Amino acid sequence: MSDRLKVGILGGTGMVGQRFISLLENHPWFEVTVIAASPRSAGKTYEEAIGDRWKMLTPMPEAVKKIIVKDVSDVEDVVKDIDFVFSAVDMTKDEIRAIEEKYAKAETPVVSNNSAHRWTPDVPMIVPEINAGHTDVIEFQKKRLGTKRGFVAVKPNCSIQAYAPVLTAWKDFEPTQVVVSTYQAISGAGKTFKDWPEMVENIIPYIAGEEEKSEKEPLKLWGNIENGVIVPATSPVITSQCIRVPVADGHTASVFVNLAKKAEKEALIEKLVTFSGEPQKLGLPSAPKQFIQYLEEDNRPQVKLDVDYERGMGISIGRLREDSIFDWKFVGLAHNTVRGAAGGAVLCAELLKAKGFIEAK
Repeated sequence: MSDRLKVGILGGTGMVGQRFISLLENHPWFEVTVIAASPRSAGKTYEEAIGDRWKMLTPMPEAVKKIIVKDVSDVEDVVKDIDFVFSAVDMTKDEIRAIEEKYAKAETPVVSNNSAHRWTPDVPMIVPEINAGHTDVIEFQKKRLGTKRGFVAVKPNCSIQAYAPVLTAWKDFEPTQVVVSTYQAISGAGKTFKDWPEMVENIIPYIAGEEEKSEKEPLKLWGNIENGVIVPATSPVITSQCIRVPVADGHTASVFVNLAKKAEKEALIEKLVTFSGEPQKLGLPSAPKQFIQYLEEDNRPQVKLDVDYERGMGISIGRLREDSIFDWKFVGLAHNTVRGAAGGAVLCAELLKAKGFIEAK
């Protein structure tokens, strides 16, 4: 009998759900035992429900093929034999907020990849290396929900992973103004080139809602808990443009930044390559050993060469140089469906387990 925690995947047939299932194969702490999706998939084996829509490069794990998919709206049936859930449901934001709270009120912790609860004041939005302390707000959330073990925690938007860790590493130099343009892979829209042939040799200079997320979500990461809620930071001021580009996986960011305190290039790079947090201290299974790498070559980071750094859980930075208008500029790269989505949520769940917020029923 396995002593791993039993996990349910909500929205397990979509691209992020598939990524969860792929990443959790042979996970030392977690075991996927339940998969839930829309009513059209319910009652089928996972293999039947997916059909020819498996989008991962690695094969579907044998352990999940014969799992009978449950209806995600049948909360009592889904939660009866699991310890917690990952959420990657494809619904409206109002529907997601409602169903995630319903799972939490059924005394089942929810670790969500969705954006619906990112601005709920007592829901922690976590990049474990940056703001592990925000888990403290969970006790206040439980009081609001009337639960003993159920709560919702979320991970932030995939696009900010390529630059928010850098600005965090440079906090001693006090970033004040940031201009960022992100060049985002099509998997961020849950697509492949087979699904979206219009993206071949094309860019689209608009991604709905993405610029607001890119500008505001880092401020919540850097906020403080006050009176039972997370109060976002007020600086630095961030402005962004977000562009869809013909890349399968990997979000690239071109960033310009002003610092309140003068810094030398060598000191900035040192802050990057030595930056670590709770996942590294705790030795969490999905944690990159070195969170941020700095690449000296003028033509790096590149998606083809660097997106899988530290199994997709690390951040690659390059082209740091002084700017004629801002103080500094650099290019960042993060794997959007690993660190930026399912992998980031798995690391968040590992942190929550290590801190005692997720336990066996």
